[in-house]
Amino acid sequence: MESNRRLFVGNLPYQVLERDIEDQFRGAGVVVSVNLMLDKMTGRSRGFAFVEFSTPEEANKAVEMFHGKDLGGRAMTVNIARPREERPPGDRPRGGYGGGGGYGGGNRGFRERGERGGRGDWGDRGGREDRGGWRGDRE
Repeated sequence: MESNRRLFVGNLPYQVLERDIEDQFRGAGVVVSVNLMLDKMTGRSRGFAFVEFSTPEEANKAVEMFHGKDLGGRAMTVNIARPREERPPGDRPRGGYGGGGGYGGGNRGFRERGERGGRGDWGDRGGREDRGGWRGDRE
């Protein structure tokens, strides 16, 4: 597959379907495939797709015809798609989900002693007298 036959189409309305995109872009030439990107959790459109044409000339014509054109109240972004960057396995972008809380998390500092819930003598672990509360509470 030649990369200059494939287009990135962005700023799509979230209600758009693959067949809507194909119908729109058919005016520029033979649409080989439409790949609408969907959110894994919701199944809803992520607002962009990839459209492949049979020739690079048709793809360039589609860029000229549809870049900035309105679809469902939004001005589409249409460009020749860049090749996907290869990443080594396990090399994921940082951020997003994560975080959480160190040693057990929760809001231990806001409870009174004896109300730790779920563990009977949680404050008497490891031989120290007091394990609960914030570090600033200890003397």
